[in-house]
Amino acid sequence: MMALALTALACLLLLAHLGAAGLYLHRLQRPKPATGVIGQPFVTLLRPVCGLDAFDEETLQSSFAQEYPRYEIIFCAQSADDPVVGLVNRLIARNPHVPARLLIGLDRISGNPKLNNVLKGWNAATGDWVCMTDSNLLLPPDYLGTVVGSWGPATGLVSSPPVGIRPQNMGGALECAFLNSNQALLQCAAASVGPGFAQGKTLFFNKSLMEHAGGLRALGETLAEDAAATRITRAMGREVTLTPLPFAQPIGRRTLAQVWNRQLRWSRVRRDAFPTLFAFEVLNGGVVPIAATFAALHLTGADPVFGVYYAAVWYLAEICVAARAGWPLGLHTLPILVLRDLLMLPLWLATFLRRGFDWRGTALSPAPSALPAE
Repeated sequence: MMALALTALACLLLLAHLGAAGLYLHRLQRPKPATGVIGQPFVTLLRPVCGLDAFDEETLQSSFAQEYPRYEIIFCAQSADDPVVGLVNRLIARNPHVPARLLIGLDRISGNPKLNNVLKGWNAATGDWVCMTDSNLLLPPDYLGTVVGSWGPATGLVSSPPVGIRPQNMGGALECAFLNSNQALLQCAAASVGPGFAQGKTLFFNKSLMEHAGGLRALGETLAEDAAATRITRAMGREVTLTPLPFAQPIGRRTLAQVWNRQLRWSRVRRDAFPTLFAFEVLNGGVVPIAATFAALHLTGADPVFGVYYAAVWYLAEICVAARAGWPLGLHTLPILVLRDLLMLPLWLATFLRRGFDWRGTALSPAPSALPAE
């Protein structure tokens, strides 16, 4: 009986994994959206900036290269002393053909520093369509066109997960393994068969619609604005629509501690925002299904080589998607994927050790009223 249950679990998880891979491969064949149901309205590209990272000049410069007819850029920084301010001012001066400005200041409307930073830009937006885009996302020239074109008749929010590119060490490759063939793959699969989930790298709003639902203050009611945006959009009876494909985030170098802390932070966000779904994350990755396969083979006395075949199919599916999508691959790919999956259960368990997390030096609490200290 136990062997049958383990076999059924392993088969079910493998089918789900192969299904997610197949759905992503199908997305690769879909054309990018042309002009959608809202046409090509004027858009405010809202980019919060904080600190100076290795790829910032490239990612922020990509804001000015959009092949979109009418848009403005509003950069938001908390302090004039932030080292990124000089870079932003140079980029604005270098690209006078695009209306752009930098706003400095902090409005404490929530416990979320990002929302506190962008509120001034949200209020200053001159149009009714706002695309909030993280500073470390590298925007292709058709970024705004793709986001705008993805808005459908039932859409309340357009979003997109990131995929990692340009890892420069093992930690960077591990970060890409989490972002790409796990998180982006699963998020796109979920949106293909059911309701989508927002991801904070890209959030495209109708400003009037969002204000009617409570505005940015409402987005600050959970640990992360993307989880709140998902809930609010569904409460309005509308859908979170994902772009056909994710957008790239250069990763560079990461320490293993940085990867662990970032994944743990997101894990705690998911636990507090979607507790029922999070309970099933213990099954995420290849460790549980592969272990179940070998256990079933042991109980039945079958040849354990079939477990090796099972593991090969599991990881070859991921590698196939990565190859077709152009994601980072190399001789290190398989061991990195295995390492990522070995970390899944410890991350899931560590999530329950405490609530909240630290983000860029600010302690965030899941309590809606909890504000960071002055």
